[in-house]
Amino acid sequence: MDSICPERLVNVVDVEATCWAGSQPAGAVSEIIEIGLTVIDLESGKRLARHRILVRPVRSTVSEFCTELTSLTQHEVDQGISFAEACRLLATEHCAGTRPWISWGDYDRHQFTRQCRTTRTPYPFGRHHTNAKAVFTEAYGLRKRPGMAQALEVAGLRLEGRHHRGEDDAWNIAALVLHLSERGVWPTALEHPA
Repeated sequence: MDSICPERLVNVVDVEATCWAGSQPAGAVSEIIEIGLTVIDLESGKRLARHRILVRPVRSTVSEFCTELTSLTQHEVDQGISFAEACRLLATEHCAGTRPWISWGDYDRHQFTRQCRTTRTPYPFGRHHTNAKAVFTEAYGLRKRPGMAQALEVAGLRLEGRHHRGEDDAWNIAALVLHLSERGVWPTALEHPA
């Protein structure tokens, strides 16, 4: 087993992107501005580390609505790194290409796919992705897929940090994943690729 990227570890990823209250301005595109990542060990049932990567947008700006939602400001994300650098960092320092990864829903995966395609940046993740929202919905027999904050309430867990901040949301999603794993309903076939 590789000591730098142990197989039992999984990355939980949540992104925040530029957004607007109404339609997006002409010429602007939604771009990732924050990547939150929590490393979990499914065997020990622990959240091991949390990371935050700020990403500098190039084809959009942070709207007032976006700041109200995420608390991220244009000045703050201007201090971030490029999207290409962020993807390299995910691959080299967070083993994104080899570790299974999890997000709440498919938005994060689709946003990375779109942005990598339009910027011609190599996609940093491997093919082993799990949609934790779908697993949670099935495990609890819900008709509608809940948002992360609602799922925490259903599971009897408290929201830690600020909702709609990538680092905090990844940390909370990780708590939900570990909760599902403790209940024995996490899909083990998706945790470790063959």
